Amino acid sequence: MKMEVSKKDFITLLCVIIASFLCAVNINTFIDAGGLFPGGFTGLTVLIQRCFSTYAGIEVSYSLVNILLNAIPAYIGFKIVGKKFTIYSCIMIVLTGIFVDILPVMNITEDILLITVFGGILQGSALGIALKGNASSGGTDFIAMGISQKTNQPAWNYVLAMNAIMLVVAGYLFGWDKALYSIIFQFCSTQIVNTVHTRYKKLTLLIITGHPDIVIEEIQNTTHHGVTRFEGQGTYYGKDVTMLYTVIENSGAKALINRIREIDPTSFVNVTKTEYLEGRFYQKPIE
Repeated sequence: MKMEVSKKDFITLLCVIIASFLCAVNINTFIDAGGLFPGGFTGLTVLIQRCFSTYAGIEVSYSLVNILLNAIPAYIGFKIVGKKFTIYSCIMIVLTGIFVDILPVMNITEDILLITVFGGILQGSALGIALKGNASSGGTDFIAMGISQKTNQPAWNYVLAMNAIMLVVAGYLFGWDKALYSIIFQFCSTQIVNTVHTRYKKLTLLIITGHPDIVIEEIQNTTHHGVTRFEGQGTYYGKDVTMLYTVIENSGAKALINRIREIDPTSFVNVTKTEYLEGRFYQKPIE
C-alpha cells in the first residue's frame, strides 16, 4: 500500500513540475509577446506587473505577486477542496513563479492570432496536466474546484465568466485589442481543460445482460455506485433479460465497459451523457 501511495505522489509531483514549466514558458513567450492576459490569478499577476512597470517604472517579481494573491484561495482550498490537492497546487504556484523569473523572455512569432490560439492551447494543456495529476495552478482553480465540489458539476465556464472583470480593467488600461484577444486565449484554454478534465462529467449506462448479479457486483466494487435493476424480455429472441441502470464518472467508463463485456460477451451497453444530476451520488473525495 505504501508503494502505491508513493508512486501516486511521484506521478502528481511530476505532473506539477511539467505543468509549471509549460505555464512559465507560455508566460515568457506567447503571453508576453502578445501582451495578453491569461485567466485567473496568473492573468491578475501579469496585470499587476504591467501596471507597476508602465505607470510606476517598477519591475516586480512574478513569484512575489502570485504567491501573495494565492494566499487566501489556498487557505480556502485547504479547507474545502482537499489537503494534498492544495499542497501540490501551492508547489505548482511556487515552481511556476521560479520558472517565470529564471527563464528567458522570447518572441516566437509576431502574428497575434497565432500567439492567442496556440498560447491558449498551451495554457489549457498545462492546466490539464496539473489536474490529471490532482493539482492545479491555484487562484480561481481553487474557486472552480470548490464550486464543483458543492454542485457536482464542471465549473470551468464559470471561471471564464469571472475573468471578464479583469479583462475590462486590462482593456481600459492597455488597449481593448489586447483584452479581446485575451478572451480568445482564455476560451481556447478553457475548452482544452474542459476536454481533459473529466472528473465532474458523468455517463449513464443502460446494460442488457443475462448475468446481472456478477455485473452488479463488478459495478459496485469498481465504482461504489448503486445500480437499479429491471426485469424484462428481449423481443428478438423472446428470452428473459435484465436491464441495469447506473450513473458513473466519465473517467472510469471505458475500463468498466470492457470489464462488463469480459464478464458477459453477449451484453448490450448503451452509454449516454448525463447533463444534470439531482440526488445522492458518490463522488470520490479529492485528497
